[in-house]
Amino acid sequence: MGSDTSEAYMSITPPTQLQSPHTTIHSNQPNSASPQFVGFRLANQNYIFRIESIQEIVMPSRVAKIPEVPAYVDGVSNLRGMIIPIVNLRSLFNLTSRPHDEETRIIVVNVGSRTIGCTVDSVLRVMRVPEETIQPAPDSVNGSGRRFIEGFTRVEDELFILLDASQLLEPANLEQVHQASIQFEKNK
Repeated sequence: MGSDTSEAYMSITPPTQLQSPHTTIHSNQPNSASPQFVGFRLANQNYIFRIESIQEIVMPSRVAKIPEVPAYVDGVSNLRGMIIPIVNLRSLFNLTSRPHDEETRIIVVNVGSRTIGCTVDSVLRVMRVPEETIQPAPDSVNGSGRRFIEGFTRVEDELFILLDASQLLEPANLEQVHQASIQFEKNK
């Protein structure tokens, strides 16, 4: 569980410094004032987090299992000397599990004073999305899980769900998110 200096990671550069050719991909031609988001995928569904909450994106490395934690907590990992919990978003959302592959990533998110790693199937890209294209959840999306969804947007021809990372990953809310996902599956 020692520090692994060969760990592959991608730091998230402050929005004003980001110079990636994949940064601005949106059919509405967003300008540089549009907020940035990190797009990722879970079970063929697209999601985004606001970039302000993201510390970095890393390849999965050794995770120490911890007894008596919920199934959606993979364990803890040593991120350059800082021990962080790793939450598997597939498990949290009650999706069918799958083994990690070359696309699997851990998005390191800052929630208040806490840092939490989120395992996702893949990270798609950093993108700019104009605020006016983000639509709130429709009234038909109800239940306790709604407060974890900030809205929906289309990027090119794909629908993205904007998750509120601070609400979703607040330790006091994790079990509620998981239970809402289980209830959703039962009601399908």
